[in-house]
Amino acid sequence: MSKPAYVLSVNMGYGHDRAAYALKEIADGGIIKMNDYPGIPKRDKKLWSQSRRGYEYVSRLKPIPLIGDIAFAIMDKIQEIDEFYPRRDLSDPTYQVHQTYYMIEKLGMGKHLIDKLAKDPKPLICTFFTGAFAAEVFDYPGDIYCQVCDADMARVWVPKDPKKSRIKYFAPNGRVVERLKLYGVRGENIFHTGFPLPREVIGGLNNETCKKDMMHRICNLDPQGIFLKKYFKTIESEVGVGSCNVKKDHPLTLMFAIGGAGAQRQLAMDILTSLKSPIKRNKLRLRLMAGTKKIVAKQFESTVKQLGMKNLIDKKIFIDYFPDRKSYFKKFNQVLRKTDIVWTKPSEMSFYCALGMPILMAPTIGSQEDFNRTWLMYIGAGVDQANPKYANEWLFDWINSGGLARAAWNGYMEAPQHGAYRIESIITGKTVEVEELPMIV
Repeated sequence: MSKPAYVLSVNMGYGHDRAAYALKEIADGGIIKMNDYPGIPKRDKKLWSQSRRGYEYVSRLKPIPLIGDIAFAIMDKIQEIDEFYPRRDLSDPTYQVHQTYYMIEKLGMGKHLIDKLAKDPKPLICTFFTGAFAAEVFDYPGDIYCQVCDADMARVWVPKDPKKSRIKYFAPNGRVVERLKLYGVRGENIFHTGFPLPREVIGGLNNETCKKDMMHRICNLDPQGIFLKKYFKTIESEVGVGSCNVKKDHPLTLMFAIGGAGAQRQLAMDILTSLKSPIKRNKLRLRLMAGTKKIVAKQFESTVKQLGMKNLIDKKIFIDYFPDRKSYFKKFNQVLRKTDIVWTKPSEMSFYCALGMPILMAPTIGSQEDFNRTWLMYIGAGVDQANPKYANEWLFDWINSGGLARAAWNGYMEAPQHGAYRIESIITGKTVEVEELPMIV
């Protein structure tokens, strides 16, 4: 059966694909990879490949002293997000905007795909700005939407002449709404939807799955009952009578979610070394999420063996590797339901705090992650990691005090769960009864 929209993504990192995957229910023909679809012209594929390889190469250099710092600083400067205050006109296009338009207007990047989709036009949702720009340049006859994937955004996400553009934006939070206005986007082209989260981890507009999973999670994150005792009435009022009496249904589980470019591999090694003892003593189960990076999965396995824990693989230590992105996203959402803490850099995964899950933040990589970190701390759902070499000490202090349970609750209460539902409502024109989002900036 035909679905109401086309959803365009790019497989650069995981952020754009993660947003697109959550919209699969409305994606006609499945998620379309703008940089890797059947019949893509060789010239387009080469342009996309060069761009992706450059980003991932610099990201992997980041941990290397001096060389990595210099290389990443140059790239990050080009993509830098200006300070928000004082509010001012930021509508002038940047070098990166002009560079993107050169590839589209002069080199024809994206034209083949846009012309192909234009034969049967439907609303077009792009999780990367290049797709939206190309659709407008090549006169796509349907509505054009762009999903922002971070808690703040650089000027490159907005076209050269935003006041005349017909591109509409889905904003994940209030800061992005206000930022888009500073960039010159007209108010009627901005929709405050929240970041789209997969429906299978939400469970409908009443959050049935999300609520149940969160309460099981809090059982593990508040073993002394400190948080539950203090907020018992508040929780039962919001989640339902009897919700605080739920028993845990899985062991305390920590997931380390590796970045798409593989920049966090050494940190994972430090975590595994530090947590060796509590893992062996059944105090913790560890998931090392390698995603689609086979080399990372092999490094994880090698380290586990070096530490004498080979016999714990698939029992207390799980190395999650997937041959393709489709299988990765499907399985990721399944294991997330039995995960209590996500340790990751503050990428688009920051928005998953809405599930009632604390985000343990690794050092940021890039300007946009600095703003994601600020947003997580502002709503009280994320906390910076301490020295990973001593995670076996501070992690359990934070759990036993009820602190991570409080962060989980803050995420559930302050971050939006219904982005995917709101977006479908806008695309189809059907009314969806969801709460109005606060303008958290």
